[in-house]
Amino acid sequence: MLPIIESTHFEFSQQEAFYRGKVRDVYTFADRLLMVATDRISAFDVILPQQIPHKGQVLNQLSIFFMQATAQEVPNWLLASPDVNVAVGLRCEPLPIEMVIRGYLVGSAWRAYQNGQRDFNSYILPDGLRENDRLAYPIITPTTKAAQGSHDEDIATKEILAQQLVTPAFYEQAESYTRTLFRIGTDIAAQNGLILADTKYEFGVQEGKLYLIDEIHTPDSARYFNLAAFDDIQAKGERQPQRSKEMVRQWLIANHFQGQAGEVVPTMSEEWIAEIRAEYISLYEQLTNQKFLPANTENRLHEVENNIKHYLADTQR
Repeated sequence: MLPIIESTHFEFSQQEAFYRGKVRDVYTFADRLLMVATDRISAFDVILPQQIPHKGQVLNQLSIFFMQATAQEVPNWLLASPDVNVAVGLRCEPLPIEMVIRGYLVGSAWRAYQNGQRDFNSYILPDGLRENDRLAYPIITPTTKAAQGSHDEDIATKEILAQQLVTPAFYEQAESYTRTLFRIGTDIAAQNGLILADTKYEFGVQEGKLYLIDEIHTPDSARYFNLAAFDDIQAKGERQPQRSKEMVRQWLIANHFQGQAGEVVPTMSEEWIAEIRAEYISLYEQLTNQKFLPANTENRLHEVENNIKHYLADTQR
């Protein structure tokens, strides 16, 4: 059996707090955060009961790849990665919003468009668009950051500023960084035969400076299409293959689950779990041009804990 990291329960010297997110377990220190990317998978803001082997490693390593690729233009929180499932970064105060940017009409935006919505954060989309159509230009549609078990909600820029969730200066900078990150991500994806359809970014503040935090351009936080076949498939009105967690969302929808009250999470077969795992790894290799080397140590949790402890011992002296 492949190793699974479902959750962690470590205790470290000088650790101040612990938080379990949908996918990441977060350990807080005085000036740093340490995140362990687990193999949990969530959809519709619900953590699914089954895990995807090596998913956390893919997310962590792909996010590090893109943070390194964008660091010269957008400062980020990343300091170190003592294990393939672990990222250590600056302890920032997160902005209470997520910056969603869309280059294509896909996912929740398409579902809203189908239901008659045309105003997306003051961007008015025309009638007659089809699922996955390219938009005239990328649009930013922020969301609130919901507590675990709750749904993120779309929120207009004017409401963010009216409610003083973010200062005008930080919001303007976050929007500028969002466009820069999306441009770089789009270029890297295109160079490797992919289309970055949409994604989201999170930002935080430390000592008055804005940083990109959390993850970037992973299958959990972004949607990709295959570049070569896209125009032909779209012209025929056929379904575009999804290169992201959207494959899981679509499977859940087909099995009558969208995170609503009273709905029951369907059980994933071993074959379906293996297919999801293979797609995550394939996307990592295509985007990075690097062979994925899965961490298959028999006792992965012990290995992760030891790697973190060695890192902390070296940096806390």
